Amino acid sequence: MEFVIERASGKDAEMMADIIEKVWEDIENKEWFVADDKDYTTRILKEENGLGYKAVEKDSGAVAGIFIVSLPGTREENLGRDIELAEEELGKVAHMESVAILPSYRGCGLQYALMQQGEADLRKMGYRYLMCTVHPDNSYSRNNVIRQGYEVVLTKEKYGGYIRDILLKKLF
Repeated sequence: MEFVIERASGKDAEMMADIIEKVWEDIENKEWFVADDKDYTTRILKEENGLGYKAVEKDSGAVAGIFIVSLPGTREENLGRDIELAEEELGKVAHMESVAILPSYRGCGLQYALMQQGEADLRKMGYRYLMCTVHPDNSYSRNNVIRQGYEVVLTKEKYGGYIRDILLKKLF
């Protein structure tokens, strides 16, 4: 199978939220993935608080997976605050939020491809700190982001009591 990575728009919000929900339903360890709901996904894509991407299978046109980047600005939820990043640097932080790949397309390198496209766009936009959270036992996602140059900088409770590794990649 061949895939193309496309930017998503506000009209894709419901489809992307549906994929996130389907992936969450299939996950055995529910605490590994805090699923974004439709309201959050719509807000990110329609209010330009972030970027969305979709991996589309070339032959069928089927969406195989999605990726959401949030741009938290200086808001309280900015992961840069967790690592005590200077206030003037917070606007340069992007959160590599949700990656959801449908089960029949796993193993095709889509998480990597989606994140790489997001990183390229964020670099052009002037972002310098890419951050994400991963459950410490979710070795697939954790190894995938580490392979892309992220480092675990802190482990703590996030999202209402879920333990997460906070990972950082600096773009300079």
